[in-house]
Amino acid sequence: MRSVAAAFIADTYALGTGPWTVSPVARGALGQIWKLSGHGSSWAVKELLFGCDEEQVEREAALRDATERLGISSPTLVPSRAGAHVCRLPPSLGGSFVKLYDWIEGTEADPRDPDVLSWCGRTLALLHRAGEGAAGRPSAWYEECPGEADWEELLEAARRAGTPWSEDLGRFVATSAAELARHVTPSGPDPVTSHLDMRPQNVLVGPAGPVLLDWDNAGPVSAERELARAVYVWAGGNHFDADRARRLVRAYRDAGGPGAVKGPDSFSMLFATDLNYVRVQAECALDPTVTQAQRRFASDQVVAALRGLPDLSAVTRLTRALECDGPAAKPAGEP
Repeated sequence: MRSVAAAFIADTYALGTGPWTVSPVARGALGQIWKLSGHGSSWAVKELLFGCDEEQVEREAALRDATERLGISSPTLVPSRAGAHVCRLPPSLGGSFVKLYDWIEGTEADPRDPDVLSWCGRTLALLHRAGEGAAGRPSAWYEECPGEADWEELLEAARRAGTPWSEDLGRFVATSAAELARHVTPSGPDPVTSHLDMRPQNVLVGPAGPVLLDWDNAGPVSAERELARAVYVWAGGNHFDADRARRLVRAYRDAGGPGAVKGPDSFSMLFATDLNYVRVQAECALDPTVTQAQRRFASDQVVAALRGLPDLSAVTRLTRALECDGPAAKPAGEP
């Protein structure tokens, strides 16, 4: 991002005159984070690289504001002079949509920290309780996944393009793709409105405690399925630590969370999101209309995602470990 774009953003959000400095911070699946600094203050600019659903941004802002009243700390989504929570750079500056947030100082959450795990469980319970009675249905991203024909078509395109990961994709399509897909189904009625991407990378721990970032996906979801995905991610994935999983679930339950992990089908959201992520990143890596940098990023994401996909046997063991945790049981080492 050039300094002229930084000046445009500062003016759009009434931050004052320069000088402004801007530097890259992190690249995610949907956008690039920049640090915008001037007048002794800093802001986080999220540049959306693949377009923007402005209604979704307003849902994000509404949920973030509502949960602040519950004591859930998160960066403020700063409104522009016009009161909008997203603006668009002019074509001469690239035409990207951007959002502006408070800058948060902190370190990425450590999923091994017992206090952080308890915070995660309590926070998820607060979100689910506050989000009961959600309007609408969960997005297909969380409820559907590619079928056999979709994978075969994608694999053929990857092989034609000579991608370095086509054989890894082929092995996945021939083995566990269908196995995971069998557990991806539409959820039941009565979803909750929630964050939908609570993972350690989206939590910064500062002097005042954990701060939940990245509310871009906020919307309706099954409480059971979001809880199951969070437990899997925070407990360590396929090589999970059962005590970490139990601590998170206990904190969730003690805070009145309505969801419960019941079996492999509870992990439908986890399977759907991971399968869909492989597909969209592979498609982006093969897309001649995006930039070379975007294709390179997507290709790296495919390799990483294929290596980290959930293992159904691990998920089954995780479910059994949680079944062993009665209301009065405590993780090892907890007083």
